[in-house]
Amino acid sequence: MGRSQESFNKKEVRNKKEKKRKDKEKKRLARKDNDKTSFDDMIAYVDENGVIMDTPPDPDQKTEVDIDDIAVSVPKDDPAAKNDPFHKGVVTFFNDAKGYGFIRDMTNNQSVFVHANNLQEQIKDNNLVVFEVEKGPKGFNAVNVKIFRE
Repeated sequence: MGRSQESFNKKEVRNKKEKKRKDKEKKRLARKDNDKTSFDDMIAYVDENGVIMDTPPDPDQKTEVDIDDIAVSVPKDDPAAKNDPFHKGVVTFFNDAKGYGFIRDMTNNQSVFVHANNLQEQIKDNNLVVFEVEKGPKGFNAVNVKIFRE
């Protein structure tokens, strides 16, 4: 059948689709003409402070770095810290119902997990405690936890 059987609404929809297709083609061609960027336009430089900029750094301000001065490995632990097995810390969170909590170590400011089975006496939030640290399956655990008394 020919288009003579089409209603006004069908003709309108067909014309809108055709117009949309032509507009899309025009936009694509315009983008293609304006997209004449070179590789140099895409380069970004980072200065010594970590700021991204589009101008290259001044070669006169370069500083030489000795490769041997760059530490790539994990820093070694301080052996003096390992001599004292007892650590001091503050209880940041402890849930009596669930039986676990966390202690913030005062020496290295790390959070250490504590379980109710490892307590020598009852503790609450913000208590100053003394404890030992041992390696557990998911990280460090506090054991032999007691409230600190001077």
